[in-house]
This record gives sequence, structure tokens and C-alpha cells, in this order.
Amino acid sequence: MFTATIHFTQHRECILRRLTASADAPFPIEIEEIQNGFVTFVLCAGEHADAFQSELEATDHVEHVERLDEENLLVTKPSCGAYSAIYRNHGTLRRSNTVSGRQREYNVLVFRREDLRRIIDDLEGFGTVTLGKLEPFEASTDSPLTARQREVATEALARGYYDWPRKITNEQLAEKLEISRATLHEHLRKAEHRLLSSALADGHRRTGRGAFERIEVDTGD
Repeated sequence: MFTATIHFTQHRECILRRLTASADAPFPIEIEEIQNGFVTFVLCAGEHADAFQSELEATDHVEHVERLDEENLLVTKPSCGAYSAIYRNHGTLRRSNTVSGRQREYNVLVFRREDLRRIIDDLEGFGTVTLGKLEPFEASTDSPLTARQREVATEALARGYYDWPRKITNEQLAEKLEISRATLHEHLRKAEHRLLSSALADGHRRTGRGAFERIEVDTGD
């Protein structure tokens, strides 16, 4: 697996391009869901939140705008193509993506170099692409998961198995991994158990609220 930073200049017209063109700094954006050609995302508009909300609500093709707090807007609109190109080619957007007029910066997790090449090819159909940092993805060495559990859980997350609604069924995911559905569920069950146990233990250690009762974790593969 690899993490890649993609710098993209959008050639298509886009409401975000117009809203953010005159700002001094890029705006962080976090993708929530892509479905049926629509993308739902959180836009950190900061001091521009009021103005952005008004313009988005007045734009016919914007399906939904919701004020989350003083600085953040939840928006659903048709994808201008970039997000779909990334997800269609098995990429996953990570945190800290930004938009500034025509300019976009996407931080993407991909499983294979071929997937990244296809993402870039698709993006070049309607913009200019420059590949920035490309690094092997290294999971934390203190992960509670076995290598196989991490592989299965990562694939499930990347392909939208944990999205709502799900972007891939358990049958399809098992087929992609070339394992049975029973084996898929066994790996995911154990991975979820270990991750939850680890997260709860860390939470108690950080807050110091009472003694933490050790959760027995299945150590089988």
C-alpha cells in the first residue's frame, strides 16, 4: 500500500472553485460519502461560513447544506469528477485534503501503483495533475492486529464495507479477497474485537477514570 499526495488543478466549473478562489489560504475538506454521482463532505469554511452557506443554498445543483457549527458546513452536491475518479480506482481519501479555487490537494491511500496510475489518468481527463509525495504505507508497529487481520480490515475499509450505506457487500468483499464469507467475518470479528479492546484500554489510561478491567481477547488468527 502507498500514500500519495496529488496536486490537482480543476478545469471544470465548480461551486467550490468559485467560493474559494479569492481566499488567502486553502480550505480543509473531509469526504464523508460518495454515492450515485453525489459527494457529501465537510467544508471547514472558517470565517466565511455564513457567506458560503448562503451561496451554496442558492445554488440549484447543491442538494443539501447543513451548518454543523460556527466554522463547518456539511454539503451534498454532484461530484465534479475528482472524488469519483479516486474511489472508482480503489483509492481512499485520507484527512487533510484542501481546496483553493482551481487548486486541490488530495491525500490518497492506494493498494497498488497501478491504481494510482489509473487515478492520475482519469484526473488528467479534466485537469492538470502533479504527483507530490509518494510513500509506502506503514501501519503502526504497536497495532493489536495480526498482519492478515490488518490486511482484511484495511481492504474492507477502503472498499466502503463500513460506509453507510455499504458500497460493497460481504459476498463481493470476500470474492475480492479470495476467501469465503465465513473466513471474512471471522477476520473482521477478531479485528473489531481487538481494536475496540485496545481503544477502550487507551481511553481509560488517558482519562485515569478508575481501574480498567482487562478484556480477554481471542489470540487466534
